[in-house]
This record gives sequence, structure tokens and C-alpha cells, in this order.
Amino acid sequence: MSDKYFIDTNIIVYAHDSTFPQKQNRAQQLIFDGMRHRTAVISAQVLSEFFITVTKKIASPLSLQALRHELLLLSHIEVVDIDYDLVLRAVSLQDTLQLSYWDSLIISATERAECKILYSEDFSHGQKYAGITCYNPFVPEGS
Repeated sequence: MSDKYFIDTNIIVYAHDSTFPQKQNRAQQLIFDGMRHRTAVISAQVLSEFFITVTKKIASPLSLQALRHELLLLSHIEVVDIDYDLVLRAVSLQDTLQLSYWDSLIISATERAECKILYSEDFSHGQKYAGITCYNPFVPEGS
């Protein structure tokens, strides 16, 4: 079985946004592979950000009915809850790593899920934070 990996909000949004078909295909592949092999992880924060983005910020917003359907599909992915300890860890990481609170919360959730890889377009490709390597899945291989 493969190692678990964390998927940031932007990857899930691209999977639902046909504006960028190559990114959409790659994002869908990461999500579906993660569901099939039970290796993908997201957090409650990712679900909340996904809701706001796909219903208000993309070119063709999803209806609430379509969103509910997508959330049902995403329920097949492990979800890290936000709790007091996760918030405290994020605050600590924000200070030591000099990241935004929201990015620190993503790193904290990735850490809690014991993932060594974070797929995101928002972090520097190949950068390490607290033992977690960030990969932009849209960067061509070998870059």
C-alpha cells in the first residue's frame, strides 16, 4: 500500500473547474487514486474552503445540490478534524515557519494524519515544512 498524502483545497477545486482541463485531469487523478488506495487525506478546513470556492469563486459555480453530491464523494477520503490541539500546533508552526495561520493549519493537519507529502499549488514545489514535502502536482515531472 502506498503512503498517505494530504490534498490541499486548490487541488480539489481544480478537479471541479473545467477552466484548466490539464489541471482538472491531474487533480481528479490524485483524488481518485487516493480514494481507491485509501491514501488521500483532507481536513475540515479543506472542505470549508472548497465549499466557498466552488459555490462563489469559480467561473461555473456549483449548485448546492451538486455541492452536496461532491461532499458525499469526498466523504470517502480521510478527514482531519480541527480541534484545540490542531489550532495550537498551527499557531506554533505559524511562528516558527513564518507561514500564514491558514497554511500552518494545513501543515498541522498533514502532520496529524502522518502524511509525508502535501499536494498543493500554494506552497513552494519541493519545499519541506516540519518534515512534510510539498509538491505542486501541476509542475512538469523533472522540474
